[in-house]
Amino acid sequence: MKNIRIWDLATRSFHWLLVFSIIGLIITGNVGGNAMVWHFRLGNVVFTLLLFRIIWGLIGGHWSRFSSFIYSPKSIIQYLKGDHPKHHAIGHNPMGALSVFALLLTLAAQVATGLFSDDEIAAVGPLAKHVSNATVSQASFYHTEIGKLLIILLVVFHIGAILFYLFKKRENLVKPMIHGDKFVDTDTPPSRDDGRMRLLALITLLACGLVVYLTVS
Repeated sequence: MKNIRIWDLATRSFHWLLVFSIIGLIITGNVGGNAMVWHFRLGNVVFTLLLFRIIWGLIGGHWSRFSSFIYSPKSIIQYLKGDHPKHHAIGHNPMGALSVFALLLTLAAQVATGLFSDDEIAAVGPLAKHVSNATVSQASFYHTEIGKLLIILLVVFHIGAILFYLFKKRENLVKPMIHGDKFVDTDTPPSRDDGRMRLLALITLLACGLVVYLTVS
């Protein structure tokens, strides 16, 4: 066994920024009023993070790439039966991968509908003026009623899975997402996490932020 870098700094930063942003979005969305200013700001942060994660899923460290945790239905069934290769438990396992993709898709839908939403009081999405009233109404309904509930359910499921692995399987999934390393077989390829990769991540994040800025303004 050897201590290997699994989660690069960019992926870990993305994860925790997303966690705190979601918490902030839920709070500000429920408070309303002046808090909606921060709701929109945090929504732009999540928009930026989602764009970044899509790109980083193609060019990031080995275990952060989508190619490392896209599993076939057969692999998922085998994992549920307890019959799976060791490398399925190193990065995102099959069930964890489904959770990640579900959360990313749900957040993408939430961000998209937020851009076109209107609470008919003071908060109006930056792109609402470009679509019909019917579209704005549908987007607003999904954003405030359906999307928010789905995100909360996925977050609860995610926390439940972490607790299950901690107490049932004696595996701490949080620590590697803090320091990035895991004790694994020596033939496991590490994720590249040197200065060049971190600079690439920063440039990618700034580019995504510029795209979001141009979109919402």
